Amino acid sequence: MTNTHEIAIRSLHRIEELEEVRKLESAIWGETDSIPSHQTITAVKNGGLVIGAYCEEKLIGFQYSFPGFNGQSAYLCSHILGIDEQFRNKGIGEKLKSAQRDEAIKLGYSLITWTYDPLESVNGYLNIAKLGGVCSTYIPNCYGEMEDLLNSGIPSDRFLVEWHIGKKEKTDSNGQGLPLDFVIENSLIQWDAIEEGVPVPSFTLPLPEQECDTAFVAIPKDFRTIRATNIQAANEWRMKTRDIFSDLFQQGWQVTDFMKNSMTEIPVQFYVLSRK
Repeated sequence: MTNTHEIAIRSLHRIEELEEVRKLESAIWGETDSIPSHQTITAVKNGGLVIGAYCEEKLIGFQYSFPGFNGQSAYLCSHILGIDEQFRNKGIGEKLKSAQRDEAIKLGYSLITWTYDPLESVNGYLNIAKLGGVCSTYIPNCYGEMEDLLNSGIPSDRFLVEWHIGKKEKTDSNGQGLPLDFVIENSLIQWDAIEEGVPVPSFTLPLPEQECDTAFVAIPKDFRTIRATNIQAANEWRMKTRDIFSDLFQQGWQVTDFMKNSMTEIPVQFYVLSRK
């Protein structure tokens, strides 16, 4: 399989390139109503970005973002990132985000925001641990009921990530270096494993006391498989994590890190939260 050193990343500006992006989006999500190229080219001409990843001149990944404004300052809204299934889990998403950051800085942005499903552990690791994004906003059923290949069957809850691209260093949290047993014991969501190692949330711990400055929340390692094989378990994870994160954010916590767990017998990963 092609390695990531053979992947070329570049900004896209021509309508022909953006039509390729539209077709790839349709192939990834199985949708016919993909973002039209007349919209993406308008965004590119007005402060937005479309960045493509190419293997031997074939488009195999893309990222699309457009300008946002909150009444006080402008920022970049990172709307969608997609990678051909054959090229996933090879660092291409990180390459696209790195190029997005560089191009956004050239345009004068200091903040990029986007949403993602907090139960997708691969995205959590990239967005929080590797890129250094933070999150203190939880949006229940953000996009309503979605019927595409990647989202059907459960509410479309999302984290709203803030990526302060002017900062060189990733935001540190207090979770790294702690023993895994300690993190498991103190995870606010505990779980049981049923057939084929599928984790199901069993009970939740009380929110941390005021003097605590670090909290942990478990999510499944492979939520997509759970959603495809056990929709009831998938919805249990959705509702449990919705309640926990909403309560934590309301009390002034924010997600600042993500801890990967390489032990096959433990089917979860962990978000790390710190007080603001």
